[in-house]
Amino acid sequence: MYQQIATFEKTSPLQPVTNSPQRIITKTIWMLSLVSLFTDMASEMLYPVMPMFLKHIGFTVVFIGILEGIAEAVAGLSKPYFGKLSDNSGKRLPFVQLGYALSAISKPMMAIFVYPLWIFFARTIDRLGKGIRTGARDAMLSDESTKATKATVFGFHRSMDTLGAVFGPTIALVYLYFYPSDYKTLFLIAFIPGVLAILFTLLTKEKTKALNTKLLNPKPLNFLSYWKTSPSQYKKLITGLLLFALFNSSDVFLLLKMKENGLTDTKVIGVYIFYNLIYALLAYPIGILADKLGLKKIFLLGLFVFAVVYTGFAFNNNLIVYLVLFLLYGVYAAATDGIAKAWISNIVDKNETATAIGTYTGLQSIAALFASSICGLLWYNFGAVATFVTTAIITVLVIIYLLLSKEPDSLTPSKSV
Repeated sequence: MYQQIATFEKTSPLQPVTNSPQRIITKTIWMLSLVSLFTDMASEMLYPVMPMFLKHIGFTVVFIGILEGIAEAVAGLSKPYFGKLSDNSGKRLPFVQLGYALSAISKPMMAIFVYPLWIFFARTIDRLGKGIRTGARDAMLSDESTKATKATVFGFHRSMDTLGAVFGPTIALVYLYFYPSDYKTLFLIAFIPGVLAILFTLLTKEKTKALNTKLLNPKPLNFLSYWKTSPSQYKKLITGLLLFALFNSSDVFLLLKMKENGLTDTKVIGVYIFYNLIYALLAYPIGILADKLGLKKIFLLGLFVFAVVYTGFAFNNNLIVYLVLFLLYGVYAAATDGIAKAWISNIVDKNETATAIGTYTGLQSIAALFASSICGLLWYNFGAVATFVTTAIITVLVIIYLLLSKEPDSLTPSKSV
């Protein structure tokens, strides 16, 4: 069922060279990828219609930005805590199972009431689920790979994950074509792939890890201590990534820009499906390319493409150009999302992978609180052009910073374990 690729294990000069076939895409990677596929199918079934739904029930652009930002901040505060808890307990799978279960449950909650506080609560449950599972899941992926195959493995996972983002909006598009503005039923339908994701987590197995007794019960903000003891390479990389995240707002604003230019709901969702299709098709091959050419080179290329896309969004109002911009946006996503995590896992101790990734994604989510809020306020006061141009300029500055920092793709020999 799952793909088998023959590779050769690296050996030291004192060891004989052997042709030992090693499966790159293992069964565990397949299971986690299918879980992500079905979860993303459920989430992305709702994501492109969420701004229309929120505006339909009376939310303003500023409130949408604040809602998305706070929801991401909840995920942000929980990711490093549960990542640290996963590292210390030596367990990954329970966090994965609980996290995906919460996200699945949150979908039908939206269909019950449309009150702002209830919508906020449902979104918070969804993001909390993401916070619980992210570090542990990515650590499982890292444990199933080697330094030479990290980008390939993470790229494959992102590719499968994003296929869900193709299927989900497609289902939404077809449903809303026949039942316009019937958002509540769509939230109930999204629960079905969520349940399938839960079932696949129950079929997943993890490698046994030793219990870390240093800090079995970390405090909610104890992850901040990891920053003090983390490798300098990690600190420099995360600093650049967080500066980028501070102005990289929710994709909701891209969808709102198209809606503002007069595109129908059908066209907006269609373009979003196209973006996710490009992302899904490119994530795996770009991951393979990054393992060969270097993670940093591909990542910086992705950031450059992002700056081009946001500059284009600032001044465009043509559907064909939007298609081109979202094609490039798919290239950006494929070249950065999984590769950033692969890069991080290569420059930290293997036993701290969930903590390192959880700390990064946690701080990234907190930055998203400010990013979505800042962009919402910029949009409200100065318009879309100022919002997108500001983000593009900051991205160029991040590229320059990472180029000057000369960060390697993996730990230096003296710090490797």
